Formats: sequence, C-alpha cells, structure tokens
Amino acid sequence: MTSATERPEPQTPESDRSASLPRRVRLIATDLDGTLLRDDKSVSERTVAALAAAEQAGIEVFFVTGRPARWMDVVSDHVHGHGLAICANGAAVVDLHRDGLILEVRPLERTDALAVVEALRTAAPGTSFAVELTNGIHYEPEYPPFHLDPGATVAAAEKLLSPDWASADQPVLKLLAHHPRLTPDAFLALARTSAGDHAFFTRSSPTALLEISGLGVSKAATLAHCCAQRGIAPEEVVAFGDMPNDVEMLTWAGTSYAMANAHPDVLAATSARTVANNEDGVAVVIEQILAAQQS
Repeated sequence: MTSATERPEPQTPESDRSASLPRRVRLIATDLDGTLLRDDKSVSERTVAALAAAEQAGIEVFFVTGRPARWMDVVSDHVHGHGLAICANGAAVVDLHRDGLILEVRPLERTDALAVVEALRTAAPGTSFAVELTNGIHYEPEYPPFHLDPGATVAAAEKLLSPDWASADQPVLKLLAHHPRLTPDAFLALARTSAGDHAFFTRSSPTALLEISGLGVSKAATLAHCCAQRGIAPEEVVAFGDMPNDVEMLTWAGTSYAMANAHPDVLAATSARTVANNEDGVAVVIEQILAAQQS
C-alpha cells in the first residue's frame, strides 16, 4: 500500500490513453468486489485518499454493489458526506451512516420467485437456491453454505418463499441460484431464456451462481432513480465495474470504465479502461478527474 502522503502522481493506464474525461463530474458510482476492493477485500490507502478527495471536491461517491447491507463493513469506514450505498444489485438503498439502515426496497415478488424456482428446477436439474431477505439469507441444504451467515434457515426454497413461513413479512431482495456443473455464462443464458419474464437475471461470481431480482431492478435503475432525486444527469456520472451485474450501470452512465480484470461483457459495454483492481484502477481515474477539474 501507498500512504496518503506519498500517493503517486496521477497516471494514465496504457489502455486508457484515448479516453476523454467528462467536463463535469458530479457523481462517481463504483462497484466493490473486483473493482474498488483489492482481491483480499481491502481498500488501499491510495483509494481511501482518492475517495475523500473526490467528496472534498464536491463529487458524490456511491458504492453500487451486489452485496447485502450487512456485508458493507469493508467500506463503511470510508464513507464521507452522503453515506448512501446501493446494495443487492439495486434492490436496496442503504444508509451506511446508520449501520446499514435500509431506506428503500425494490423487492422480488414471492410469486415471481417461486415461478423462477419452478422453471429452473425443470430447465437445469441440480439447481439449488438461496433467498436473500431484508433480515438475512436463507438457503437450501444443497446450496453452498454462507459461513458469514450462521443464523440462516436451511430449507427448500418453496418453504422459504411460502406465505406461511416465519419471515414471510420480510421483502425478498434477491433469489440466488447455484448449479454445480454448468458454466456461469451458460447458466445465465439458460435462466434468462426459461424464466426471464418473471425476473431480472445477472451474475457477479466466477462460479455458476446467478443473482435474481425483480423485473426492472438493476444497479442502473436504482442509480438512475437516486441521481434523478439529486438532479444529476447520466452525463455527469462516471461509473466503474468488472462483472455482468455492472453492465447496465456502465451503459447508463455518461462515462464508464471497465477494470483491466473485467469480464468480456463489461469490456464490450465500455469504451474506457483502467488498470486492475489490485492496481487501484478506480483511484487512478479519480485522480485524473480531479487533476482535470483543477486545471
């Protein structure tokens, strides 16, 4: 790590020399895993300094992630003025200044979630499911266990989504589906074909793990909503990402950067590039933005 006082001068990654910075930036939207965070889930001192400098310059920073609110401790110490995050791929807007208090929810209706379960059990036998609620995650016996959530209920998805279950009053943020044999992209394509009229499908894991939200719910949709509330136009937003669940956000933002370690779909959706997450690619661009605004 590089200390804040010894932070390197802004540099332009070789692959990014042709990218033009927007004239006015009012908001930076960044994914976390594989983007802002290094592979060890840390935030480098250089990145911490860049985030603070952006907010001091009047640029809001939104963390936009597939993570649930309870897993935001990795960045909670680096939130400055606004304190908001978009979690669960757009299903929740969270106030990190108030211990991850959920301010807005865009749920997946249980009837649609059950329809997805039925469709995938038929189209991809061997699929197992987890249900992410506002009060935590619960999963089937065959689903890879979440060691960070020891209090999860283990039961069939049909029971977890039943109106008679104890947590039936809690909104469903995401349904997750795992397959032990299919490749990640093949599983995603199959799911979209078999159940795409019931939910929005994406993925961010290197394994065949799908993240399933309500129709019309994505990082992009919730970010657009939050920006509209603030009078911020898409062309005033710079976004960063690395995986398929970032594509809609990167396409919506006026300027978007794919990390050097990004999935091919992300590289195809963006015209600008930055260096990899382990090389502080987000910080590199923030430094360029601030230098350009000061010149």
